[in-house]
Amino acid sequence: MNVGIVTTWFERGAAYVSRQFKEILQQKHNIYIYARGGEAYAMNDPNWDSESVYWSKRVISPLVTTYIDKSDFCKWLHSKKIEIVIFNEQHWFQPILWCKDKKIKTIAYIDYYNEESIPLFDIYDALICNTKRHKDAFSKHKNAYYLPWGTNIDLFIPIKNGNKLVNDDFVTFFHSSGINAKRKGTDILIKSLFYLKGNYKLIIHTQNDIIKQFPDLKTDVEKLINDKKLDIINRTYPAPGLYHLGDVYVYPTRLEGIGLTIAESISCGLPCILPDCPPMNEFVNESFSKLVPILKFYSRKDGYYWPQNECDTLKLADSMNWFIQYSKKISSMKINARSHAESCLSYKKNFESLSSLINDIEFNIPPSLLVDNINKFDLSGIKKINKYFMKMYPIYKLLKK
Repeated sequence: MNVGIVTTWFERGAAYVSRQFKEILQQKHNIYIYARGGEAYAMNDPNWDSESVYWSKRVISPLVTTYIDKSDFCKWLHSKKIEIVIFNEQHWFQPILWCKDKKIKTIAYIDYYNEESIPLFDIYDALICNTKRHKDAFSKHKNAYYLPWGTNIDLFIPIKNGNKLVNDDFVTFFHSSGINAKRKGTDILIKSLFYLKGNYKLIIHTQNDIIKQFPDLKTDVEKLINDKKLDIINRTYPAPGLYHLGDVYVYPTRLEGIGLTIAESISCGLPCILPDCPPMNEFVNESFSKLVPILKFYSRKDGYYWPQNECDTLKLADSMNWFIQYSKKISSMKINARSHAESCLSYKKNFESLSSLINDIEFNIPPSLLVDNINKFDLSGIKKINKYFMKMYPIYKLLKK
């Protein structure tokens, strides 16, 4: 079967999800990537570029995320004789309707949704939910499948003697803030460091300048760096990343669709400190983790279905202090973390039913009312403005140039 995956395709979490789907499905199917626009393209990057990748027409819409040019997309569908499409984080529903017009089956990888959009996902012939939380949200969809998230446990591995501390009697905490340190709770983590005692250091790996994201923490950050309690590494590293630099992964994230770095760090043999909130707490058990109580929940401006959570800074510090005080226990917890990854977090095991799932999906003709509701949703409010902007896009490009 010819399977298309519509996705961002460069060093980002969503692309890693798509790549895992590709690696599993290509054992039995022909897989083609439609590299939809994102922050960047990875054209000519040997880690991402190949004959199976089609770099879509570069159209940047400032008002509608995951915008796709219809003629470009339909041309790709036809040229590759696509029979089924997996959409990864597709926030705009029109491309699904285009597939429906061509009798092409559609699957959504579930990540972003709000209360208004959940019923609209009925347009898809099937949904892939990688967390229990997502599956619960779409319990009314007749073809919502729960496939527990997994990572590449052959790539994300402990370093040699990985059950030992990086430095004896000195605990190195590691934190990945990615491109959105606010969502990852990096500010909470920095504030918690002032409550720690003993021999420790925190390493933050970021892809954006931390001080620019948190200007009010500039003095604190500079003091921690001068006191040799904090190192910040600001650049992009391909998988398996920099987990080997740490002893304990600390990740007080405010919100996650999945939380890819959690599974990766566990697979690398790192004990974890996480918020006691799904989906983060779905990945761990007490043999190698500490869960931090939530201080408060609050909504996000864009109306995402699940609320953000915020860890208690003092409780986070307590968990970190526990690892500093009982550093001798970290070695056995590292072994437990890796063992858990081998048992529960292998994407090859967790996604092995994906190929048969693809074969069993039936094409469903959407009711006209559902199509009408999707069109209203896609053209409502700011999206309607975008419709006219896109008509003027060639002029916009010329002026920008």
